[in-house]
Amino acid sequence: MPIDVNGKSLETDEEGYLANINEWEPEVAVVMAKEDDLALTDEHWDIINFLREYYDEYQIAPAVRVLTKAVGKKMGKDKGNSKYLYGLFPYGPAKQACRYAGLPKPTGCV
Repeated sequence: MPIDVNGKSLETDEEGYLANINEWEPEVAVVMAKEDDLALTDEHWDIINFLREYYDEYQIAPAVRVLTKAVGKKMGKDKGNSKYLYGLFPYGPAKQACRYAGLPKPTGCV
């Protein structure tokens, strides 16, 4: 099911992940968040941008345990914990944040 972003129709898979990660732009996250009734804050963007950097480096979308550990290492224990991340992304920090970041579904996520 495609999503409309800045006048372009972008293809997504059956779970809402971008079919072509190279088509991502920040407005993709805004549109997806709006569909989830979520307003993106600077804290959300910190995690989205972190995920994009992580993917650029490792070529994989991290599962939630790896994400939590990596965020803690880079941003500190206050942000590198499940409670904080689930507070931002209630449908699952790895799944929902990766979808907003235009990345593939994390490995190990159901």
